[in-house]
Amino acid sequence: MLSAGTARTCITPWWGIELTGWGYYVGRTWREIHDDLYATAVVIEDRTRAIAIVSLDLMVVGAEFTREVRERVAAETGIPPEHVLVACTHTHNAPAAEGLLGAGETDPDYERFAARQAATAVILAWNSRVQVHAFAASTPLAGHTFNRTREGGPVDTTLTTLRLDRRDGSTLAMVVNFQAHPTVWTKLRPFAVARDVPGQVCKVLEGILPGATALYLQGACGDVNFLRDDSTPERRDQPEDYSTQLVQQMRRNPVTHITMAVQVAQMNAVALEPVVAAASHVASVPTRRWTREEIEPDRNEAQRRLAARDISGWRETLGRSLTNNPEDMIARHGGDEWKAVEAMCRFHLAWTYEMLQDFETRPEVLPTEVQALVVGELAIVANSSELFSAFALDLRHRAGTPHLMIACYSNGRIGYMPDDHDIAAKSYAAWTSPKYCLQFPFTPRSGPELCDGMLGALADCRSATQRRS
Repeated sequence: MLSAGTARTCITPWWGIELTGWGYYVGRTWREIHDDLYATAVVIEDRTRAIAIVSLDLMVVGAEFTREVRERVAAETGIPPEHVLVACTHTHNAPAAEGLLGAGETDPDYERFAARQAATAVILAWNSRVQVHAFAASTPLAGHTFNRTREGGPVDTTLTTLRLDRRDGSTLAMVVNFQAHPTVWTKLRPFAVARDVPGQVCKVLEGILPGATALYLQGACGDVNFLRDDSTPERRDQPEDYSTQLVQQMRRNPVTHITMAVQVAQMNAVALEPVVAAASHVASVPTRRWTREEIEPDRNEAQRRLAARDISGWRETLGRSLTNNPEDMIARHGGDEWKAVEAMCRFHLAWTYEMLQDFETRPEVLPTEVQALVVGELAIVANSSELFSAFALDLRHRAGTPHLMIACYSNGRIGYMPDDHDIAAKSYAAWTSPKYCLQFPFTPRSGPELCDGMLGALADCRSATQRRS
């Protein structure tokens, strides 16, 4: 048998911490707490090896944050750093553990606190191990998400679960992997601390399964949102029970639909072999150097507008390159059009200043960690990007397993990983994300190289388990 343990620690930010990912220099310090934020961990061990997963209710996590968590865990438990997956749910109603330029100031003290709490969750999970049986299930969950970059674009609809049951048959832990941007609460209460859909899914599952801890791994949602009517007041707080009325009410509610799908999937769950493995590689992702002709116009426009307080035609220049919806940017700055333009100009000055320091000498290859974990026949591949759906579908096609979890926003932060369509269109994901990440733009080869790296790590895991069997 396997042994496993779970634990959860609180990472709710203290007063004055900014929430991340809602616009440029908005100063979105939180005003209310709708949900406490958590670091939720599960540790799984076979006879010789252990793996750990910790999911944080944060917008993004950085490589340095991940290193700190892993070092603390390794020192206390002996779990190798490369066997620890540090993921975040990507809720937009939370701080970040590594900054996005202009999209929310980070607090180093809070980052250190959250890292220690994440490590503590893993350590407590390690110390509470009991014998378990593992089960995996996968099921399609279509009709509740959409590709936000193009009509009819690709969407990965697969929901995958890992269930760990104690020897008495009760559930110790449930890991859920699904993919859609958790921005429901951002539209409803942008100044509230909230776990958004991932947290609500975990809350409902824990109500259904007394004594269980639920953990959410965010999938490839770079170009995917929940359907728009999920972000309405009428749908935000559906009753969390399974009455006859709820069957009709939940048709467009992500929380109830995901948790119902999990229950359905468990009917067909398969038992997993009691073996675990992990592997970590560094993927060399190609990028394209910015040109001076691309950098200087942004800087020149920002300087000109700031000097003249000029707001004419900004929607066709600043607005087109920095936001999907210019009117939203005005609303986020209290309806003051000049404040919105001023903030975007400030962003242009900041990113161009940083890039002009070394854009001609910086390597075009971006190294980033890719990781794989296996529990029997269940595979988890992890990367640090906001992966687009086309790449997730390619991974599913090539991974050779019906039970594949794709954990994005993991172990670092490299921004959106757009597909060919968005790269050609110079979309927000392809053109603006590299700016606030202070990186070069990705190329049509970037996504495939990232996927190859994940599959290479997965192949190493499988080789390790075959040698041991």
